[in-house]
Amino acid sequence: MRLTKSTDIALRIAMRLAVTDEAQAPTTREVAGAVGVPYTHAAKVVSRLQHLGVVEARRGRGGGLGLTPAGRTGSVGRLVRELEGAGDVVGCEDDPPCPLRSACRLRSALRAAQEAFFAALDPLTVEELTGPPTGPVLLSLSPHPPQT
Repeated sequence: MRLTKSTDIALRIAMRLAVTDEAQAPTTREVAGAVGVPYTHAAKVVSRLQHLGVVEARRGRGGGLGLTPAGRTGSVGRLVRELEGAGDVVGCEDDPPCPLRSACRLRSALRAAQEAFFAALDPLTVEELTGPPTGPVLLSLSPHPPQT
C-alpha cells in the first residue's frame, strides 16, 4: 500500500508542527519550505488538517500554525484513515470495472491487509513520532524557499 502525496505531506507538516515552539508559530509558507513541498500543496493540506481539528491557524501579527492537542495526541492510524478516505486498494469498480468483481476473493483480502496497515498505526501519536532522533532533525529543518 502506498499513501497519497497529500497524506505524506500532512504527516510531515504535523510532525514539524509538533516540535515547533508555540511562540514561534510558522506560516504555511515556512512549513512548506521546511518539509520540502510546494506551497500550494501545503496550503491545501493545512486546510484539510484544520478541518480535521489537527492544526490551528492564527492570522495576523503573531499568527501562524500550531498543532492542536488532538493533533498532538490523536491516533496516527485514525488520521491516515481520514486523509486516505474509504477507497479500496485496487480499482475494482473503475471504468471499466474488473470482470472478476462479483466473485473475487482478492478484494476482501486486500481490504483486510489495508485495515491491518491502519491498525499498526493506531497506537502511535504524532507526538510519539517526533521523539529522538526524529525531533532534533525536524527542528534543524530551516525554511527553504518553497517550491511553487
